[in-house]
Amino acid sequence: MKHESLEPLHVDIAASQFAALGSEHRLSVLRTLVRAGPEGLPIGALGERCGVTGSTLTHHMKILAAAGLVTQEKQGRSIICAAAEYDVMRALSNYLLSECCADCPDGKGHDHG
Repeated sequence: MKHESLEPLHVDIAASQFAALGSEHRLSVLRTLVRAGPEGLPIGALGERCGVTGSTLTHHMKILAAAGLVTQEKQGRSIICAAAEYDVMRALSNYLLSECCADCPDGKGHDHG
């Protein structure tokens, strides 16, 4: 579920992704993965860092993965690594900002710097 930065995100995909982020635990998991960088983290380390473990973490990872916000990859026999999908998150934030201030009268907008 990769999105090019120039491709507009469809409203139903954006709604699904925002819904996946509608949990404090899932938001914490995603932020932890963003902090970890593109290599992600083994599932055990992810749980320790974000304070969500076991079946609860598995549940939240499934929801985030279904929304395309993270990936999971089996390495070896049992270690599952997870990484944030930066292109997807960028497309989601662009969805909100792409038309920012479009309806503001001239000179009434603000600078996003």
